[in-house]
Amino acid sequence: MSETEQQSFPLELRGISKRFGAVTAIQRFDLHVAAGEVLALVGDNGAGKSTLVKIISGVYQPTAGEILLHGQPTSLRDPSDAREHGIEVVFQDLALVDLQPVYMNLFLGRELSHGPFQTLDRKSMIRETQELVDDLDVRIPSAKVPLAALSGGQRQAIAIARATHWASSLVLMDEPTAALGVAETAKVEELILRLKSRGAAMLVVSHNMEQVFRIADRVTVLRRGKQVDTRNIADVSQNELVAMITGLSG
Repeated sequence: MSETEQQSFPLELRGISKRFGAVTAIQRFDLHVAAGEVLALVGDNGAGKSTLVKIISGVYQPTAGEILLHGQPTSLRDPSDAREHGIEVVFQDLALVDLQPVYMNLFLGRELSHGPFQTLDRKSMIRETQELVDDLDVRIPSAKVPLAALSGGQRQAIAIARATHWASSLVLMDEPTAALGVAETAKVEELILRLKSRGAAMLVVSHNMEQVFRIADRVTVLRRGKQVDTRNIADVSQNELVAMITGLSG
């Protein structure tokens, strides 16, 4: 791979390690996510997935290694810094405000204002939110409806739409459908694939092997803090993937 190709990745991790005292949680981890790609991150409980998510989202700083965004070495000092660098995270618990309308959730912490007294520009936020959900085919009654009035799948779709709207480098999803039923999971997966087709770079943490094979282009496996392998999804079977996760031969 040429240097030019390397620099085209929205996100690249090189030799990332994280130690907590004498405990090594992540050891020499390498990863890149391309535009228009879904990369799945899998591993058993305690494999290091949560630690890696926190490193990419700025909660933890790596003990060793470097993070590159669009080819440039970058230090992510905290979650706000990660967001400023275009990394948005969709957690299982969504981090949305049920009593606020959809449009306020989309602009949470980034509210638009106008005039000498910096009055909230609700019309612009409503218009932009409605345009976004219409464009992504997220079916909700209105951008003005309270979030609490939506189903779990609709709320997850809003969280993903918000992340994609603000992300310029990466959308990181941590178990995005773990709390959803089959039908709502399918709708969220459709949205993920739609965003992929539009060039979004996405890293998805999932325990759902069937989901990994439905949405991912590549999959990387963590076991006890070590990177086992990264494979094209077309080149690995579910049994092989489970064997890599557990450390047992297939």
